Amino acid sequence: MDTLLSILAVVCGLTGVAGCFLPVLPGPPVAYLGLLLVHWTDYAQFSGEYLALWAVLTGAVTLADYLLPAWITGRLGGSRQATRGAAIGTLAGLFFMPWGLVLGPFAGAFIGEMLHDRTDNARAFRVAFGSFLAFVLGTGLKLVVSLLMTFAIVKAVLF
Repeated sequence: MDTLLSILAVVCGLTGVAGCFLPVLPGPPVAYLGLLLVHWTDYAQFSGEYLALWAVLTGAVTLADYLLPAWITGRLGGSRQATRGAAIGTLAGLFFMPWGLVLGPFAGAFIGEMLHDRTDNARAFRVAFGSFLAFVLGTGLKLVVSLLMTFAIVKAVLF
């Protein structure tokens, strides 16, 4: 049984890493599932604090991935319409995978800023580009967390 759980744990870890780039897979939660699976074997016994820390990090980066585009749009001087547009674009992008997740926040922030001030295309583009950078940052955070969990899984199974 330990062998089966270990194989599933490694598969979950690798799938979690892939899920950072494939929007149909929730990367960090899948990698966390792998961490739990390896914990239930004789290969590794993680402490409750260790698992709780990874659960919090998993939730935080997953939430940040959805909230960062709207937040950074506002921090870059985007109007309320641009911030709302980035949030709406992020949600709408879920229906147009995979490009919708990349372009949704950008397009939403750009359209929102243009509705606010139709004369300042440069500002609208800057705010929209900031929203895109937030998407890249969110993906990077998910990737780091998923890779670290996958490393812990592989280390527990092999060493």
